[in-house]
Amino acid sequence: MRRTFRRRRKEQKTDYRARLALLKSRKPRLVIRKTNRGIIVQIAESEGAQDKVVFHITSKDLIARGWPKESEGSLKSLPAAYLTGFLAAKKAKEKIKEAILDIGLQRNIPKSRIYAVLKGAVDAGLKVPHNPDVFPTEEMFKKHKLNKLMEGIKHKL
Repeated sequence: MRRTFRRRRKEQKTDYRARLALLKSRKPRLVIRKTNRGIIVQIAESEGAQDKVVFHITSKDLIARGWPKESEGSLKSLPAAYLTGFLAAKKAKEKIKEAILDIGLQRNIPKSRIYAVLKGAVDAGLKVPHNPDVFPTEEMFKKHKLNKLMEGIKHKL
């Protein structure tokens, strides 16, 4: 069993010290992952040493909710990240009231897409401990060309 720990750490897949701290809280985790084409948001609970995904959504799900098909390449943008977090929290709000943030081995960069997802989840009503200073500013969203589209989709949800 010791080899597995070393292997996953060597492959840069798991930080066991951070994972243990998250598991000790016994709260569901808001798991955010970035890919080259989009954003993945999951809400996971841990039972023993096993993780159970309660809810899963990707930024590709925005296309069915009004995101233009020709803007599919921008599914990893700041507005798409915000809407993905907003939609995930709206859908999971029936089962989960609060969670803690799990960004895995991704870099902790304030005002980034990860925190745009968190801002969307918090705005939708999910209780996640956070510092509001790390959220992207409204000016950052307004500068983006997809801002009006984001506001329209947000009101539909």
